[in-house]
Amino acid sequence: MDGVLLTKLLVALVPVLVLIMLFERLDVFRLVTTSGVLAYLGMGAALAVLSYVANGRVMDGLPIGFTDYSRYVSPVIEETLKALVVVLLFARSRIGFKLDAAIAGFAIGAGFALCENAYFIALFPEANLGVWLVRGFGTAVMHGGATALFAVITHEFAEHRAHREGRISHLHPWVFLPGLMVAIAVHSAFNHLPGAPLVAMAGALVLNPLTLLAVFSKGGATAHDWLEHDHEAHAQMLAAIREGRFADTDEGRAVTALARRFPRRIAAEVGAWIELQLTLVLRAEEVLLAHERGEGLEVGDAERDQFRRLDALGRDLGRAARHAIQPHLRFSRNDLYELNMLRQRVG
Repeated sequence: MDGVLLTKLLVALVPVLVLIMLFERLDVFRLVTTSGVLAYLGMGAALAVLSYVANGRVMDGLPIGFTDYSRYVSPVIEETLKALVVVLLFARSRIGFKLDAAIAGFAIGAGFALCENAYFIALFPEANLGVWLVRGFGTAVMHGGATALFAVITHEFAEHRAHREGRISHLHPWVFLPGLMVAIAVHSAFNHLPGAPLVAMAGALVLNPLTLLAVFSKGGATAHDWLEHDHEAHAQMLAAIREGRFADTDEGRAVTALARRFPRRIAAEVGAWIELQLTLVLRAEEVLLAHERGEGLEVGDAERDQFRRLDALGRDLGRAARHAIQPHLRFSRNDLYELNMLRQRVG
């Protein structure tokens, strides 16, 4: 590979990777691991391939020129595809806070752009350096920023009720529409400036990172407050269970009433299942708060054994019983995320 082509490749690919590294370092809670970032990049790259096929099929069937298609149609297709992965992460409780929502969204969009840029540079290696400057510092950052904005806005809407009521909020379709509309608008606005590539590049390079830095600044404080509040509430509930006071609470009376409907063997395991869940959620919160203080908290065999026991109890209870009990524990989607985070770290 000659030096000029290598320079073009670096310019097209490196800027967005540097931004991902910066955002990962700003995550004081270490919510997203390096392996997680790599997985998100891979997802984004796979979406770029799918998008290329989808755009080709749709463009062939529409009686409009390439310019109008790139402004009004391809942003809808590409942002919707990227958004679907983020929706899946929300549904599986793999996103808990705005910080990891922003990182996950940006990494997915960055993976999309890296694959797209690598393909175009292989297709048009003779294109001048200015093209790759715009694509590397502009298009790639725009893709990452648009998907990150979708994730952050969706988090705000999806978790509004959870923060207020302390329980899992249902992921209604309308929750995702505002963020998707913003992502499509950002993408379309960028594609409206083919005649002013430097303006488009400057807008993407300045506005997207600044917006995400503001999210990190605000999101860090919000995550700290949420963790502190949650930790205290969970510690109180766990103490009530261990001291035999849980049955006298509203949640305890509801769980006791439900347990009476179960077979005796299953009813006897409900308390152990709840106590073990609380123990692990508390441990996950301790790990996150320790990371924020710059401390390392080791997790390993003890937590792994607790997860095995939790899974065994969950299988004994059955899906229907677990779903009937869970709402009375006032666990939020963040709490389920914390459990998943801890499970991954001990795995």
